[in-house]
Amino acid sequence: MSSFTSRRQFLGRTAAIGAGFGVWSGRSPVLRANESALQGLSAACIGVGGKGSSDTSHIAEQGVSIIGLCDVDGGTVDKKSREFPDAGKFDDFREMLEKLGDKIDIVTVSTPDHTHAVAALKAMQMKKHVYCQKPLTWSIHEARLMRETAEEMGVVTQMGNQGTSENGLREAVEVIRSGAIGDVAEVHVWTNRPVWPQGKGRPTGEDPIPENLNWDAWIGPAPMRPFKKGVYHSFNWRGWVDFGTGALGDMACHTTNMPIMALKLFDADAVTAVKNPGIFEGETFPGSSHLLFEFGKRGGLPPCQFHWYDGGELPPEAIIKQLPESFQQKVIKQKEGGRKTSGAVVVGSKGVLFSPDSYGARYFLLPKEDFVDFKPPAETLPRIPFKGSGDQRQKWEFVSSIKGDYEPWTMSNFGYAGRLTETILIGNLALRAGEGTRIQWDAEKLKSPNISEVNQFVSRSYREGWELP
Repeated sequence: MSSFTSRRQFLGRTAAIGAGFGVWSGRSPVLRANESALQGLSAACIGVGGKGSSDTSHIAEQGVSIIGLCDVDGGTVDKKSREFPDAGKFDDFREMLEKLGDKIDIVTVSTPDHTHAVAALKAMQMKKHVYCQKPLTWSIHEARLMRETAEEMGVVTQMGNQGTSENGLREAVEVIRSGAIGDVAEVHVWTNRPVWPQGKGRPTGEDPIPENLNWDAWIGPAPMRPFKKGVYHSFNWRGWVDFGTGALGDMACHTTNMPIMALKLFDADAVTAVKNPGIFEGETFPGSSHLLFEFGKRGGLPPCQFHWYDGGELPPEAIIKQLPESFQQKVIKQKEGGRKTSGAVVVGSKGVLFSPDSYGARYFLLPKEDFVDFKPPAETLPRIPFKGSGDQRQKWEFVSSIKGDYEPWTMSNFGYAGRLTETILIGNLALRAGEGTRIQWDAEKLKSPNISEVNQFVSRSYREGWELP
C-alpha cells in the first residue's frame, strides 16, 4: 500500500469532509504508516497513569505495538510496563522521542495541560500521528499552532473528547442542524466540576521530592516551583493556572462539544465573566464562575449567546423548568447541598434540545408533547462501525484513519479540536479580568482590542529547555 495519497485524492476527501461535518476541520491527513504483513504500527505513549493508562491500552487494543512508555512518575511507568513488558521506559518525553523517533508511527499525549503542546508539536514535526487528551492545549496560541502544524505535516490527529465518537452526539448535531428546534440564539452548559481545590493560594515551604519522581520534567515549560506533596502532582494540578485550565478546560471540550459543532460556535466576538471571583492570588482558578460568550452571524445562523457555569452555578430557573421533572428534582437536591449536576440546553425558536450526558451522547427534545412523532433526520455525519465504549471507538477511528481503512478520518482532528479549544480558552481570559468586564475578541489576531491586559495570557513564556519546537 502506498504511504501517501495523491493530492487529487487528498483534496477530494477534504471537500467531502467539510461538506459532511459542516465545520472547518483542517486538511485531511495524508500520511499513512508504512505497513506490511510483518510490520504494523508502533506507538510511544507520554503519560501512562490515570487517563493515560486507558489511552495506552485502548491504542494497543487496535493492534498497535506499544514500544515506549513515558511518565514522570517511575512507579506509574513500572506499573504500566507489567502490561507492556517489552516497551522502553522513560521519565522525559524528549529523551523517548529522540531515542525511538525512527521506530514509532504514533504518539499519545495524556499529560497535564501545560505539557500537551510541547510534546505534541515535537511529535508532529517528526511526522508522527498524534492522539492528545483534552483540552488540546494550555494556551490559545498553542491551540492555533497545533492545528496549523497538523495541517502542515499532514498527520492523523485526534483529541480525547470521546463523546465525539458517540452516535448519540452525531445524531444530536444533525437534529439541531436540521432545524427541528428552530433558530438557536441561546445555549446553556453547566458542569459538576471542579472536584479539585480552586480559589486558594500557593502553599509555603517545600517537601522532599520523591526519589522516583522527575519533578523537573513534571514542571516542564512552566515556571519552576517547589514540590509540595499532594498539592500539584498527581491530580490537583487542574486548578492551578500554571499547569491546568480549570473546570472550563477540563470539561468544556466534552460538554460544549455537541452544541459548538452543531452551531459553529467558533471565533467568539466577545466574552464576559458574569460571575467572577477572579484568579486567586494569581495562582488558582475561582471556585465557581458564570461566563457569557457572544457569537455573531455564522454562515446563515443567527447570533447566539452561550452561557457556561461551573462550581455549582446553574442556568436561570426559567431554563431549568423546561427540563424533565426527574432532572429538575436532581437540581433541587443540588441546591440543598447534594450532588452537583451537569447538562447542556440548546434553546431554539421551536423547542429545546437537552443533554444530561457530559459527553452529549444522550438527548431529549422538549417539550416532550411537541415531538411525539419526531423522527431523526437523514444521517449526514458518518457513524463509527466499531462496537465498544466511547473511548475505544475513538481509538478505533484514530488508528483506522492512520491505516487508511476509515475514509471519513477522525472527527475530533486538531483542525476541529483546535478551534473548539480556542473557543473554550478565551473564557479563562475573562477570569483574568474583572467581573462584568466585556472582552472583545479578534479571533484572527488572537487578541482583545479593548482589554489589552489580558493579551499577555494568550501565550506564555517557556522555561529554558522546554520551549515550543
